[in-house]
Amino acid sequence: MEKHIKYSVRLGIFVTLSLLLLISGIYFIGSRQKLFSNSFRVTGVFRDITGLQVGNNVRYSGINVGIVEKILQLTDSSVSVLMLIERSTQKFIKVDATATIGSDGLMGNKIVVVSPGKASRIAIADGAFILTAIPVSLDEILAKLKITGDNSAIISGNLAAITENLREGKGTIGMLLMDTLFAKDVAITVLNIKEGSGGFKQNMDAAGRSFLLKGQIRKAGK
Repeated sequence: MEKHIKYSVRLGIFVTLSLLLLISGIYFIGSRQKLFSNSFRVTGVFRDITGLQVGNNVRYSGINVGIVEKILQLTDSSVSVLMLIERSTQKFIKVDATATIGSDGLMGNKIVVVSPGKASRIAIADGAFILTAIPVSLDEILAKLKITGDNSAIISGNLAAITENLREGKGTIGMLLMDTLFAKDVAITVLNIKEGSGGFKQNMDAAGRSFLLKGQIRKAGK
């Protein structure tokens, strides 16, 4: 009899604790999903929700203000996302506000990020459609960075090859730059031109001083 009473007491305690845990869990989930608070609903149509799931957060100005209540595939290129948002936030979300799919941290769960609209616009209505935008994909950024890196490597390789060819005197430009005989010829030619110009000037000065040519020069000047 005493054993039976102890067993009944233990069973009663276990059942009571289980019920308390169940009620606490239901209340916690209900509170998180705003089931026990005053809420309103808006819908956004996205081309790609990139892993968004029912129950994920809706964030406005960095604050969690709601959850994703329902996801419905409309067509092969459009997905409807029904959001349940706290009523107290409705006055801040304007009709020109924009919803995008974001991440909770670098590698966290997907969330819906609502960007504020113009303060002068009216608040969005309950059951209305909210504007959506395509976010910048991390995969696209990484792909573009990879392409840029590959292109930079190709350009660097080409510049190195061109520099090496110039240093070895390959190609017309390389031959011109590295041919010392050609460089000497150019220097001699320039020197000859300078000397020729100087001689020509001296001859003209001498002719100007010549008694026989002074008259001809004066007539030409007139």
